[in-house]
This record gives sequence, structure tokens and C-alpha cells, in this order.
Amino acid sequence: MILHRFYLTGALLSLAIPLLVAMETCPAIPGIPGIPGLPGKDGRDGEKGEKGDPGAVWSGGLEPQKGQKGEPGPPGPVGKRGPSGETGGKGNAGIPGPPGEQGEAGFAAAQQKAAFSVARATAEFPAKSSIIRFTKVITNIQNDYNTDTGRFRCRVPGMYYFVFHASLGDKLCVLLKVNNNLLASFCDFRRYKQGTSGGLAVYVSQGQEVWLETKDQRGMTGRANGFSIFSGFLLHSY
Repeated sequence: MILHRFYLTGALLSLAIPLLVAMETCPAIPGIPGIPGLPGKDGRDGEKGEKGDPGAVWSGGLEPQKGQKGEPGPPGPVGKRGPSGETGGKGNAGIPGPPGEQGEAGFAAAQQKAAFSVARATAEFPAKSSIIRFTKVITNIQNDYNTDTGRFRCRVPGMYYFVFHASLGDKLCVLLKVNNNLLASFCDFRRYKQGTSGGLAVYVSQGQEVWLETKDQRGMTGRANGFSIFSGFLLHSY
């Protein structure tokens, strides 16, 4: 059996050797490619790979993620004017400006003047306990002093100064009153002819009246060479 196999192997070698020699000395023409074979079976599973790096945090749930901010679009048309806002607080005072030029005096400034000066041009004494009337006008702005009643009526409220100068023919006591309220009394009990005076400053409201009044002693005279005079003028209006 072994010998039979030996003979068979030798026969095959004898046939193969000439063919190998022929192939080396004379190349053969390539044959037509064969038909592709059937797909092979899946190979074995590979080994488990190394752990990868952690991914980005997912915050959008199942909704789409916000993309990157795009370029600004062109300006839209001007909208309607909205409602006015609340008035803001008062701001700080600005820098004072330069003084302006002095204006002309207006009508109001002229109304702030008040003054009168009237005289008693008679030798007769005034009546006892009565208002002394001064009938000769020297100065009487806006006719604030009434020569018929002997009263000054205040038109411009403010501080006034009232004063009288009397020529005496006998004893004299004079009362200065505002709306029947006594402000001051001035008395001179000398009997011989001479002059006397008195005055004071007082605030007078608009519409109040001021006058001189006698008491029992009423020796006030008035002559061309010695008038008795009653005056008043506004010092400051307010």
C-alpha cells in the first residue's frame, strides 16, 4: 500500500515538472476573470473599545436647539408715537445767566406811589372832638386824601409815615387814628402862639383810612404866614 502511494506520487511529479518548466520559458495568456463568489459569513465580534470622551450637555429636551445669532436685519419703518410717560422729577438748578438789560418802568410801578400833603388855611379852630379837615391841597397822588371828609384812604398797602405841623393859637391835643383805632396822641399845653409837630410810621392795609382828630384842646390855626399841614407818604409797599 505504501509502495503504491509512492509510485503514484512519483508519476504526478513527473507530469508536473514539465509544466512548471514550460511556464517559466513561455508565459501563458491570462484567463477571463471568474464570477464573484457568494458573500462570506459575518466574522466574530471584535473586542470592546476604550471609553470615549463625554459629549456636550443637552439642554433642549426633545425640542430643536437654538442656533447661533444671525446678522442684524435692516431697520424697520418708524412706528407710531407712544403715550407720554410720567413727568420726571425736578432737575438741578442750572447756572445763573447774565443779568439782562433794565426795562422801562411799567404801569404797575406807577401804581406803587402814594403821597399827600394838605394844609388848613383858616384862623378858626376845628370843632371839638372832630376830624380835622385840611382843604388846601399841596400834593395828593390819585386823590387818596379826601378834602371833604378829612380822611386818607389807603390804595397801596405798605409802610407809611404820617406827620403834622400845626400853628398854635391855644392849647392843642391831636389824635392820629387808623379806622377809628388810636395810634398816637400829640399834646401841647402852651398858650402862646408857636408851632408844634408830631409823626410816626405805621403799616396800613388797603382800604383802611387815616385821619387827625381833636380832643378838648383844639387850638390849631392856619394863616398865610403859618399854615397847619398834614402829610403822609408810602415808604415801602408790601
